[in-house]
Amino acid sequence: MGDRHTVYIVDDDNDSREAVETLLSEMKVDFQSFASAEQFLEKYDNSRPACLVTDIRMLEMSGLELQEELERRSITMPVVVVTAYADAPVVVRAMKNGALTLLEKPCRNHELWDAIREGLAKDHENLERDERRRDLLSRLAELTPAEKEVLDLIVEGVPNKAMASRLDISVRTVEVRRQNVFSKLQADSVAELVRLVLQAKT
Repeated sequence: MGDRHTVYIVDDDNDSREAVETLLSEMKVDFQSFASAEQFLEKYDNSRPACLVTDIRMLEMSGLELQEELERRSITMPVVVVTAYADAPVVVRAMKNGALTLLEKPCRNHELWDAIREGLAKDHENLERDERRRDLLSRLAELTPAEKEVLDLIVEGVPNKAMASRLDISVRTVEVRRQNVFSKLQADSVAELVRLVLQAKT
């Protein structure tokens, strides 16, 4: 899961919050604890990888509303919902909001720890994916407009001669631009080039 990971606990019930804190302390996991969603949102610094453990029913902003606010802020941290009120509409809404899992209070320590561990691992994977995508977008940005034209035609499967005709340039110029595209994107084959382009669009 990497050297640095944080679990955020958001629950207005002191006993519940302290129970999660005790578990994480025993597991030697860094955590930050908040008595309200508003406090959490005020202090959250986008540290990753991370996981959020929150209750649904809280006095002001609920756990469900917190999930929706995270989505509005484009924060994709995995969320573990722990609640004593797991009726069907609540479960459905929490899962639609992207909850990793929903546990009923009181939950067993091993169940909560398994969910937290899964959340941290998932966010670590997401972080690595985001870093790869940023690196890819940076490499794509290095292409000249002329090289981007050639890239688009490579992805379409257009042969060099047809590219030259379509762009009204020599085959040699196409070859040079094609070579630059492969070099800048660090691709060894057309298949890999296509995969990188599709990855950049997701």
